[in-house]
Amino acid sequence: MTQFVDVAHMSTWIQREGVEKIITRMVEYLERDFARWEKFDKIPRVASHTPFGVIELMPTSDGEEYSFKYVNGHPFNPARGFQTVTAFGVLADVDNGYPTFLAEMTLLTALRTAATSVMVAKQLARKDSKVMAMIGSGSQSEFQALGFRGSLGIETLRIFDVDPAAMEKARRNLEPLGFDITICSSVDEAVEGADIITTCTADKQQATVLKDHQVTAGVHLNAIGGDCPGKTELDEAIVRRSTVFVEFPEQTRIEGEIQQVEPDFPVVEFWKVLTGAEAGRTSDEQVTLFDSVGFAINDFSALRCLRDWVKDSDLAVEIDLVADPEDPKDLYSLVNVNVPVG
Repeated sequence: MTQFVDVAHMSTWIQREGVEKIITRMVEYLERDFARWEKFDKIPRVASHTPFGVIELMPTSDGEEYSFKYVNGHPFNPARGFQTVTAFGVLADVDNGYPTFLAEMTLLTALRTAATSVMVAKQLARKDSKVMAMIGSGSQSEFQALGFRGSLGIETLRIFDVDPAAMEKARRNLEPLGFDITICSSVDEAVEGADIITTCTADKQQATVLKDHQVTAGVHLNAIGGDCPGKTELDEAIVRRSTVFVEFPEQTRIEGEIQQVEPDFPVVEFWKVLTGAEAGRTSDEQVTLFDSVGFAINDFSALRCLRDWVKDSDLAVEIDLVADPEDPKDLYSLVNVNVPVG
């Protein structure tokens, strides 16, 4: 049987344990997996693009377990009453190929995206960082805020979004949790005094959400909105004067902020910072940029974190996903009308 966590049980898990606690634990899984990065199979995600959005598969394996995530990104969905992003994911046993764990990943991806941002910021943001500007306050904003508070102690947020309702939504959700929130009328106002700037917008276009003059020395940029070809958020000049850290260069050069620059533009693979092979932040004046597009290993970590957490609990149910006849060579036995079923 395959263990399954559906939307209702995922919501219950998050409500019981709390977003901050889950993200903090998930960071530990990510750090362990990134530290053994070289053990994983790695390919850019397989994408099917249409005028409406993109549908992607994100596979990886560490030689013992295999995972993949199905995920879509449709920027115009909210106007039609649908989510911009939906997802589900699978873990399988490499030994026999059987799927062992299946989960919804719309909520889980929100957690793992925030956890990845936090993992990187722990290494790259200045240690005295106290204020985060959030450019874009859609579905990811609350998870980012709670993750950064849980691991970095960030409680002061300056928020700007072109949609006033989205800003009000973020305030409504976060203020009761103890955050100090300033709703801003422009990007310039939002980034004033910010130590960390998170950009997360949904429009599928090469936009300049953040301009070069708006980024001061010492800032850590958490750029998570650029995640497909033709979609960027940062002024190219920002990219060129930053030290750029990425997950998997082959994918980020297709989908990230660095798609704006030459193919051999220098970047640092973040896993090398964790292992000590490359330096992270080297001065308080350095501008560090995490050009995050999401990668399959992140989902592998998130799925294992969830699987281990809910094991033997009421949050996972068994589903009969694999046709498994008594005689492995007689699949027809499951449909033979002359043989009683059950």
